[in-house]
Amino acid sequence: MNRLSYLLLTLLIGLGLSAKAQQTVRGTVTDEQSTAPLPGATVLVVGSDPLIGASTDMDGRFELRNVPIGRATVQVTSIGYEPQTMPGVLVNSGKETVLTIALLEKVEALDEVVIKADDDDPGQTTNDMATVSARQLSVDEAMRYSGTRNDPARMAQNFAGVASPGDDRNDIIIRGNSPAGVLWRMEGIDIPNPSHFGTLGATGGPVTILNTNNLNDADFFTGAFPAEYGNATAGVFDLSLRNGNAATHEFLGQIGFNGFELGAEGPMGENGASYVANYRYSTLGVLDAIGLEFGTGAAIPQYQDLTFKLNMPTKKAGRFSLFGFGGLSYIEFLTSEGEVDAEAVFGDDGLDQVFESNVGMVGLNHTFFCSPKTYGRAFLAVSGFESTGDIDSISTEDLESLTDLTDFAYGQVRYTAGYEFNTKFNAKNKLNAGITADLFDLNLDQATLIAGAQRPITAFDGNAGFLRGWAQWQHRFTDRLTLNSGVHGQYFLLNNTGLVEPRANMQYKFGRGNALSIGGGLHGQLQPLETYFTESRLPDGSTVQTNRDLDLFKSAQAVVGYDKLFGSRFRIKTEAYYQYIYDAAVEQRATSFSMLNAGADFGFPNNDSLVNEGTGRNIGLEVTMERYLNKGWYLLGTVSLYDSRYTASDGVERNTAFNGRYIANLLGGKEFRIKGKHLVGFDTKITYGGGRRYTPIDLDASRAAGFEIRNEDLAYSQQFDLYFRMDFKVSYTLEGKRATQKISVDLQNVTGQENVFSQSFNQNTGGLNTRYQLGFFPDIQYRVLF
Repeated sequence: MNRLSYLLLTLLIGLGLSAKAQQTVRGTVTDEQSTAPLPGATVLVVGSDPLIGASTDMDGRFELRNVPIGRATVQVTSIGYEPQTMPGVLVNSGKETVLTIALLEKVEALDEVVIKADDDDPGQTTNDMATVSARQLSVDEAMRYSGTRNDPARMAQNFAGVASPGDDRNDIIIRGNSPAGVLWRMEGIDIPNPSHFGTLGATGGPVTILNTNNLNDADFFTGAFPAEYGNATAGVFDLSLRNGNAATHEFLGQIGFNGFELGAEGPMGENGASYVANYRYSTLGVLDAIGLEFGTGAAIPQYQDLTFKLNMPTKKAGRFSLFGFGGLSYIEFLTSEGEVDAEAVFGDDGLDQVFESNVGMVGLNHTFFCSPKTYGRAFLAVSGFESTGDIDSISTEDLESLTDLTDFAYGQVRYTAGYEFNTKFNAKNKLNAGITADLFDLNLDQATLIAGAQRPITAFDGNAGFLRGWAQWQHRFTDRLTLNSGVHGQYFLLNNTGLVEPRANMQYKFGRGNALSIGGGLHGQLQPLETYFTESRLPDGSTVQTNRDLDLFKSAQAVVGYDKLFGSRFRIKTEAYYQYIYDAAVEQRATSFSMLNAGADFGFPNNDSLVNEGTGRNIGLEVTMERYLNKGWYLLGTVSLYDSRYTASDGVERNTAFNGRYIANLLGGKEFRIKGKHLVGFDTKITYGGGRRYTPIDLDASRAAGFEIRNEDLAYSQQFDLYFRMDFKVSYTLEGKRATQKISVDLQNVTGQENVFSQSFNQNTGGLNTRYQLGFFPDIQYRVLF
């Protein structure tokens, strides 16, 4: 046994002695519509003997002591409010459990509380303005599901209507839309792409910056989302960071695919102030630094990130929260050093490529309650993003540099300020409204080899302003019928274009556990910012920005859904939708190009002379069958049938790049608790779906030209073979006296299925190179809480 194995075994045994069988569960109960603290609510651990319970204080806080470790069901009741039951709450010995629970006031007041836990839906979103195409993403789910790598985006790919462009990126394709149409938010503020190795305007990448150890439960929207969300056409990922434990200091250590990680949280001053922070460094980067080789040569992903939140309530001045995240990443693929595999997903045979990307964001929220039913939230934020790249052509015969093909340096600093107002008039009526102003400070520079000379593609150094506002009203006719209506407006100061977007959704609950929902609205989005500044070269050698006057592109969406909840453990949900997209950016001349197909790669097309004359449409049907975790096991099955089409300037309707046509997921898991302190879990996932769309390569033309030429008249007409992948994870948790340890082995693509990712022209052989997605990949993780 080597020293490292002996050290880990000693740590496991030492921390596992004298198991502590109980832990404290604390938290806050609030009014769902006003978010104000709810004093006097009763909080119970269902089935505890003797009964464990408490009442909330004037600040809505509660504390449940001596809760047995394992899974607990927490129930909250209050006179005049609908009860809330939270099954499967995880209680560990190494960390206190902190909950935030919102109760909805009844429209039809009763003299006493009548508990009907069978009507509770654990998947209900935090945002009460959403009734269609919305789902809550719990942190427990994100860390439990096989194949997710603790990545919220990869976890969301299991939901109905969602697909992935490839195993090696976490982009989210929603209902056939480009991933660029997804909006990321954190603590109520729009944020840049939260991924390592990302590019400006993209919404995904190979590795997430988001840290599940910092996240609270999030809301995920796949269409017809509420009026507060703007500049998005595909979906919204609305994240929140949890507050640190305001009662005691706690720590975390973690090693796995995403990196070496350290975390800390605890009280900070008085009035319940707290901090939480987590830092992570890439695993391969650490191992390379200490001299361990894994056959990857210089192509080692180097990245690190930090996520934090300071929660600072005051007695009279309201609540302040300072939060943020940041990530640095760097990688190089060097054919000149023999480190690029022609069949690898990343890197290109015959090229030396160096990429670097840095991203960060800091935000400040100030929430002040004017009354128990009214609050205002002022917010400020600054975010930054930069990506640089250098691509050189290399001779595969002598491995000497030939030509500098492309250099780019994109930088963006975004300043955000805004105000949100929320008031609850009564149990039936609620108003939410706000304004946001953004200032983009841009520095965009790209030069590419054209006709033997380096020519500027983008060259801009300046500012662009963006204004948005929204107002939305909720009216609850009864406890069973709710209408949410609103409007969102946005205006781009660069070229004086804007849009007013009406939206509405309604839900009717009938019988026992039945709900019928309908929603729709108009959604607009800016083009990728670099697109506005693409340079067109004139005959006299001068350049002009021919895309600068592009308008927003629009998506009119309609959704109808039916939800059946059987008890509080099992549900069946179906949704049908239609989306009509117009004013998409296409070329002036008749071609197959449309910006609707961009966004799932490391950059955007640099086509010039674009006009808003393209259209598209998405139609589909989705079914979800889910058994929430209960008695140690869960099940999730989703089936999505969809058709995604676009029409470019040549007037031909084609498949979009994201039209896989169908995708099905089946996930399940079972956990076994042994003698209280031992927990063994088994989780699996099976995905089956349509292959990636592609434009065929014209081999004869490519051989004659010496470089790849695709038949653009047949854009996205071909499809690779069906996609199949099976993951299997086994985990073991040990509850010690002062610590909780967990080790998991996640076997991804356990069958070794070769799913085709892409094909490219090999100029040396005159043939095709086929690249495959993730092969068999074991993801091993160790985590300790203390």
